[in-house]
Amino acid sequence: QVQLVESGGGLVQAGDSLRLSCESSGRTYNVTWLRLAPGKEREFVATTTWPGDSTDYAYSVRGRFTISRDQAKNSVYLQMNSLRPEDTAVYYCAATSTPTVSSWDSWGRGTQVTVSS
Repeated sequence: QVQLVESGGGLVQAGDSLRLSCESSGRTYNVTWLRLAPGKEREFVATTTWPGDSTDYAYSVRGRFTISRDQAKNSVYLQMNSLRPEDTAVYYCAATSTPTVSSWDSWGRGTQVTVSS
């Protein structure tokens, strides 16, 4: 396992942008952003996989959010543009810490994103 720390959340208005960071204490392989809104189930947002850094997005964020990785900084980012009130949630990153683990073995504590209309 590695330790993951999310940052970059905040209160913004609809249409604004935020950049979330997920900093790891060590090397990560597959890294996924998820979110949890009050009264809703946890939702997949975006993922980047190893090797090759291929990406995938939830339909609801495709074209607005971009996931990227800086391996040298052990960090994964989520650039969120054109934010909507329905994007309000606690955003978490989850990761695999070895190339052979198929499910997440590391989780962050989350960062709150609130989008006002």
